Amino acid sequence: MIPGPVRFAHFAYPPNVLGYCGPDDHRGLLEQGATGAGQPIDERGLRELARGFEGAWPYLELIAAANRIGDPLDDLVVEAYWIGNRLLDRVDAELLGRSMEERFRAPAGRSFEHLGASVADGARPHHQFHVFAVYPWVGLLRSGHVDAALHVLDRCRIRWGRIVATTPGEALVRCRPLAWDGSHLTLGAARTERAIVADDGYSFVADLGAGEWVALHWDWVCERLTPRGLRALRRATADQLDLVNRRAPRSAPATVLS
Repeated sequence: MIPGPVRFAHFAYPPNVLGYCGPDDHRGLLEQGATGAGQPIDERGLRELARGFEGAWPYLELIAAANRIGDPLDDLVVEAYWIGNRLLDRVDAELLGRSMEERFRAPAGRSFEHLGASVADGARPHHQFHVFAVYPWVGLLRSGHVDAALHVLDRCRIRWGRIVATTPGEALVRCRPLAWDGSHLTLGAARTERAIVADDGYSFVADLGAGEWVALHWDWVCERLTPRGLRALRRATADQLDLVNRRAPRSAPATVLS
């Protein structure tokens, strides 16, 4: 079991180092979240960094509260948000809708009705929901800005892949990227891509071997996937893609939300 704050760092670091979200101390996330770093974990410091992620932190609080778990960085709560598990099923539409109302009604303006409808259609507080329904990229796809929007959607979601080979600091991973046919977002044909495993000696997953399944965020391998975790991530992705595609005739938000 990976401690929740450490596990959060594994998935939060890749966009953070690119400057997309969270506080400026991406080095702290890397060093404290790394395996085999040879130093005690500063859990208090990781918790402070996690609270600085204004996109993810409210979801963790929501999942924890709905499941009567006192710690938003409990391992199962962190797993629910990034990978998926049974805790998501205990966050009903009313709770999620109230959270969306408080966070996004004002900045989204008239676009909020589409976000609210997604909640009513069965959304869950998973990272894929935030990527596909809250961010504006699906709306930009439908307005014709395909290449950049599709790239960000594919990189920003949590995706799964199977290790083909490893080299120092990198891995070749077989993944299915997102595809866009002009009206629907789907998983395309599998391809092999390079992913970062270590930087300056710091790694989130040690001793990877060919054939193992892993979770990726942006350009990084974030953790090994158990068979249960792989099923949960596939389910969460399929559910959110289905939700997006069922709302295909209606435009998604085109307003950037934090």
